[in-house]
Amino acid sequence: MRSIARVLLVMLAVVCGMAAMLPAALATPNATNIDDFTSRKIDELLAARAAGASKGDLVELLSRQFLGTPYTADMLVGSANEPEQLVIDFRGVDCFTYLDYVEALSRSTDRDQFVTNLIQTRYRDGQVDFLHRKHFFSDWAYAPRIAAADITGSLTSAAVPVAKNLNEKADGSNYLPGLPVVGRSITYIPSAAVDANVIGQLRTGDYIGAYADLPGLDVTHVGIFVATASGPVFRNASSLSANNKVVDSSFSDYVRTTPGIVVYRAQ
Repeated sequence: MRSIARVLLVMLAVVCGMAAMLPAALATPNATNIDDFTSRKIDELLAARAAGASKGDLVELLSRQFLGTPYTADMLVGSANEPEQLVIDFRGVDCFTYLDYVEALSRSTDRDQFVTNLIQTRYRDGQVDFLHRKHFFSDWAYAPRIAAADITGSLTSAAVPVAKNLNEKADGSNYLPGLPVVGRSITYIPSAAVDANVIGQLRTGDYIGAYADLPGLDVTHVGIFVATASGPVFRNASSLSANNKVVDSSFSDYVRTTPGIVVYRAQ
């Protein structure tokens, strides 16, 4: 999923959980070429942080500033023939780079901290290369540095654990050549079981994944749960033609379009 992003070009509209198509060569990160718009936005967002705010409130505040940002696929740079780069670009986001930026901003008070936290959020053990990129949403809860806790199973007895071989298609081939297959149990709540009791336990700032009922994938899309005065919303970088930008969608309406949800609580 990195970029929670693109597995194959033909799955562009389906999977926002994997971040790149092909293995990138190991490389020294290049974070020096930040465009002027992104540079200004980083400073503005960090300045807008409220002192003493809870993690959930920070995630809400920071994610709100991206509303209307264009959805842009394939934001990350790196391939078999091109060195991996540390991309920092607020002019366009996909569903997972959006969460990357929000999570890193929520942990930072200055630009240097933001860059460091983005690396820790996007890459296992802070190593900027394709093999360490967190390609799956569940990496946020199970690969260091841990960004969030998997609370899905605690929300309802209807939660279902499923043994997955991440990155392995039904025919045994890989979505992303060069990456190992990862055996992992993914727990999800079927959409029919996401009732008022479950929603009542969710908190603003919770990270939500749309469970993938395909072999080899954990989720197909990710976003943020936000409780509002008019009801809960799913804040996400939407690739739907009617949106094609970061939007707030009705949470309940969105859940009904998915097989179920995975819930991670920011740490």
